[in-house]
Amino acid sequence: MSLDDFFLRALLAGVGIAVVAAPLGCFIVWRRMAYFGDALAHSALVGVAVGIAMSIHITLAVVAAICAVAFLFVAIERKPWISSDAGLGILAHSALALGLVALSLTGGSSGVNYSSWLFGDILAVTKRDLAFIYGCGGVLLLALAVVWRPLLAATAHPDLARAEGVPVARMRTVLILLVALAIALAMQLVGVLLTTSLLIIPAVAARRYARSPEAMAALAAALGALAVVAGLYGSLWWDIPSGPAIVLAAAGLFALSLLPAWK
Repeated sequence: MSLDDFFLRALLAGVGIAVVAAPLGCFIVWRRMAYFGDALAHSALVGVAVGIAMSIHITLAVVAAICAVAFLFVAIERKPWISSDAGLGILAHSALALGLVALSLTGGSSGVNYSSWLFGDILAVTKRDLAFIYGCGGVLLLALAVVWRPLLAATAHPDLARAEGVPVARMRTVLILLVALAIALAMQLVGVLLTTSLLIIPAVAARRYARSPEAMAALAAALGALAVVAGLYGSLWWDIPSGPAIVLAAAGLFALSLLPAWK
């Protein structure tokens, strides 16, 4: 199998994930929930450990762990004496610590490359992984399209949306679940430690130039795809890790968005 095959699959996987992550990243930015992505990403390590210990598919175990932590956050958030940022901080650090301890208990005999989960290994994407990414990604985008208007209303003006009959609490739960599934997909690209960056940075970079929520989501998707392409080619030319290279490319696009606008 040639290098071109590996690289083409990596490009397709990266672009597919970027297109899914960008609109959801916009909602994370609008709701100021960036730390929520960290909490869910860190919980993936628990899923890896559970998958190894129970001899089940690690990706499925990761998805289950992320969704479990997402719903745990929903339950904690309903407690009036716990603020959202405090709850997220507790979940993020607890999940990371639990995941590291669980991985240490599984031992090193499983043959699992932990660094690929921490920092990503997009060049190892297979055709089956591509089918998984595009299949699940298509379902996520379809679900987001169905709930786009009520979700946007609940995000921009929750009190007004509630008065108009929009189930605001339910929409928040739906968003949390969609973000959890998107993070599970993105981890195959950039790993646990960098997943949130892929969701947040393109959305923030697109915010300055977008004139509508839909335009921001589309531009964020384009910037995310551009970051994937630039990062992968950069990793190839300079022989650096692909996951961090993609995040650095996205950070570069964000830096360009800070420059004074051309007239």
